[in-house]
Amino acid sequence: MSLYEIRNLAVDIEGHRLVEEVSLTVEPGQCTAIIGASGSGKSLTCLTPFGLTPGIATGSIRLDDIDLVHADAGQLRDARRRLTGFIFQQPLTALTPHLTVGAQLQEATMQAGATRPSRHDLVRQLERVGLSRPAERLDQFPHRLSGGERQRVMIAAAIAHSPKLLIADEPTSALDASLRAEIMDLLDQLRAEQGLGMLLVSHDLASVEGHADQLVVMDRGGVLESGSAAVVIARPAEDYTRRLIAATPRLDEPSPELGEPGDVLLETEDVAVEFQRSGWRRGKIAAVVDAAIMIRQGESLALVGGSGSGKSTLGRAIAGIGPVTKGEIRWQGRALPERRKRGLEMRRMIQPVFQDPVASLDPQWKVIDIVAEPLRNLRPDLTKAERNDMARRALSDVDLTDDFLTRVPASLSGGQAQRVAIARAIIASPQFLVLDEATSALDPLVGAEILALLARLQRENGLSLLFITHDIAAARRLCHRIAVMDDGHIVETGDMQAVIDNPRHSATQRLVAAT
Repeated sequence: MSLYEIRNLAVDIEGHRLVEEVSLTVEPGQCTAIIGASGSGKSLTCLTPFGLTPGIATGSIRLDDIDLVHADAGQLRDARRRLTGFIFQQPLTALTPHLTVGAQLQEATMQAGATRPSRHDLVRQLERVGLSRPAERLDQFPHRLSGGERQRVMIAAAIAHSPKLLIADEPTSALDASLRAEIMDLLDQLRAEQGLGMLLVSHDLASVEGHADQLVVMDRGGVLESGSAAVVIARPAEDYTRRLIAATPRLDEPSPELGEPGDVLLETEDVAVEFQRSGWRRGKIAAVVDAAIMIRQGESLALVGGSGSGKSTLGRAIAGIGPVTKGEIRWQGRALPERRKRGLEMRRMIQPVFQDPVASLDPQWKVIDIVAEPLRNLRPDLTKAERNDMARRALSDVDLTDDFLTRVPASLSGGQAQRVAIARAIIASPQFLVLDEATSALDPLVGAEILALLARLQRENGLSLLFITHDIAAARRLCHRIAVMDDGHIVETGDMQAVIDNPRHSATQRLVAAT
């Protein structure tokens, strides 16, 4: 008998059927992965049977011979408490912000009826998931940890009560390539040691390939194909699966055709950014150290590094939305002042696009107001009618119709929200875009569309791009050159393909190997 078995699952929310005829099994010690684009029903399929979505599940769902469909609230709670561990997509929001790591681990350990663990036991739990300085981490709050560290804490909490089934909903999508590989290797190790069954939900084939035993491909709430993961990836039967695989960036795909860059547009010289340490500890944190980069007109530079390497901090400094402790940023040979001292024309020239497209849009505003907002400050000479007309053209430039003008961010998919964010950035006709992880939260199909959109906008408008990312393969589709950051330093720069073929620094070698 399978550890976890779903037969003919359907999920309804407010009378709308969003998932239909889904069947899968999870065996002890094995991994079944569900892949598909955003909105395909992956998360509903894995979370609804446990009462973690507003949906109503029907069909046959059995966990360790317990019927979850007909279970009452107490039985369902007991199945979550004793038999199941959950790893959620965003550990920062899933972890309780006002409790220390130690307090949350203690709660997770005791949820199935175990006695209160000692501090030594809690340290061992963090050591088990490869977290550095575990004794120190027990007294820290989640916001003090990096993305990879928070994800390790989430895994430690998920397995603290020795569950039989692990539900992992996009556990690596927000992590850099080397961390992603480490987390998946860790989950493989835990499965082997404890005989855990795992249901993995992902839009990232890199997190599935080589780790999953069975693969289920979903689209529009249904299963398109399923079977051995190795067979489905090597010989996909459905066109949708082939498109999903093709959309996933790889280092061995043909090199893109990129335009010829012009003169130097922006350069930094010995830029450093420091932050004061919080709490009782004195001193400063050096987030960026003597960074020097150069970007030409019509050129894309990939700023690549792991979590906490300083790449976003440097990008914010260049965009004028973050501090600069020392050093110089030059625009066409002239030193740029800090943001508050920059004139309207200079502010217009450099525009940012942020990592989380939905969070960066005002939830109470309509799309037309969001896109037109920069013009209120950068072009005070325009009337509201003129601003709205320019907003319509900007939306058209990012392939969105006028139907989107009156919508709010909550009604947009991740890809649509990112297109709105790009429209907002280009409406004032800038020359330079700072894109901070513009595709990392998107599925491969939507991410490929955004990369193609950026490439088109660059060709048509002569834009220069600073593409901040942890994904070298995605950057290769768009960027002429690459600068690699590690621990606040620029450790390697060069032509994109040359650096990929012959990485010199150990940080670059790790990122290339993990991609």
